[in-house]
Amino acid sequence: MNVKVKKAEQSKLTRAALLKAARTLFTERGYADTPTEEIVKRAGVTRGALYYQFRDKSDLFLAILEELNQELIQNIAQAMQSGRGDLWDQRVRTGCAAFLDGCLDPSVQRILLIDGPSVLGWKVLRRLEEEYGLGIIRRTLQEVLDAGLIEPQPVEPLAQLLLGALDGAAIYIAQSEDVQTARREIGASLDRLLDGLRVGR
Repeated sequence: MNVKVKKAEQSKLTRAALLKAARTLFTERGYADTPTEEIVKRAGVTRGALYYQFRDKSDLFLAILEELNQELIQNIAQAMQSGRGDLWDQRVRTGCAAFLDGCLDPSVQRILLIDGPSVLGWKVLRRLEEEYGLGIIRRTLQEVLDAGLIEPQPVEPLAQLLLGALDGAAIYIAQSEDVQTARREIGASLDRLLDGLRVGR
């Protein structure tokens, strides 16, 4: 194995160690209360290694946010593929339920929903929503629209409204003292809201 390959592998391992350590610490303590010294200590790397991989602490935080978004979308897509019932249940109900279940993850709650807006600002978060969440919402709505399960209408404004409803549901869960009850209640409310869109029930 040549030196370049070894260095590339080591760099990949270093990056993974930093992401894992920072994700754990950001979840437990929050962004503001997690010094970079603690991250590198937990990751078992040098301070220089951190700044070689990431521009600064906020850049590391952004990388974790992107990682969380990717995991959420992957889990939602897998759930929708294995969903039961008719097309509406498989895509709309199952997809929304998988998203809300993902919001029970303490990392999603603390990093994505609570610290994310204050650390990176809404503009960056909006870009992430456009890149990850909005795409799957658009595709799902187009699918049920093509199947005649909702009234003919432009997909984009409906996708934006559904994204807003899901964002609100996620924050409701994250800020609740009893996240399981909040998940159940907001999920039932969201189901009723979405069922109002369906035709031929």
